[in-house]
Amino acid sequence: MLRRTTFLNTDREMPLLGLGVYKATAPGEVEQAIQWAVQAGYRLIDTASVYKNEDGVGRGIASCSIPRSELFITTKVWNTAQRLADVRGAFERSLDRLGLDYVDLYLIHWPVPGCYLNTWSILEELYHSGRARSIGVSNFEIRHLEELAKYSDIVPAVNQIEVHPLRYPKELVEYCQERGIQVQAYAPLARGAYLDDDIMCVLATKYAKTPAQIGLRWALQKGIAVIPKSTKEQRILANGDLFSFEIQEEDMAIIDTMNQNFRSSSIPEDLRDIPF
Repeated sequence: MLRRTTFLNTDREMPLLGLGVYKATAPGEVEQAIQWAVQAGYRLIDTASVYKNEDGVGRGIASCSIPRSELFITTKVWNTAQRLADVRGAFERSLDRLGLDYVDLYLIHWPVPGCYLNTWSILEELYHSGRARSIGVSNFEIRHLEELAKYSDIVPAVNQIEVHPLRYPKELVEYCQERGIQVQAYAPLARGAYLDDDIMCVLATKYAKTPAQIGLRWALQKGIAVIPKSTKEQRILANGDLFSFEIQEEDMAIIDTMNQNFRSSSIPEDLRDIPF
């Protein structure tokens, strides 16, 4: 049976399933989502400074009655802070908004050219201080990881990238896995783009699950952690029910045929002239 957690290269244990909170900014929205999620067994919450809801996440954490030591909290440094050489300040502000003494994972949100190597140096300091228990990256391609490897001996614990049945960057995923970098999929439901696909609907019927559960379980069986975003109670509950079934290998192969390098998320405007 598939484990619910994975050990990062920092020897820290990270849940394979987490709650994404992108764009959850309505009053009380993220706090309520966190309550439903922890009641359903989630222990990882993924936010970012650019999501503008770290304060709400902090309130949700404080009121969820789960000990801090049992939660895994991730946030990220945004591009502007990298360009302004204000990574330390950005980290302090994130901690203040979250109401925490440390985060379990701190990520470089995007590899800003001319900045991300210096940003990584600051993340190393935060890691050594213990206030970022693990450090990693997001949206890094192989070339960025190779450049980082030339610059630093500390291997990112996580590379958070868009992965789902319509977008499976196999070479990048395998590159990370071979080097002990845990791949974590954001937008693992592709903003709903594959939920009506015939393949997913047939498999959902076969396994008596939803197409979303099939897509998320497919990623888990490939060793990829997932952080589906939802603020709806029933969807949070359903997205959390991934460990009671297993997709057969022949069906995994069928899902693989859906890959079309489809990106459901947008690239920030300040990086759109850079190939990703």
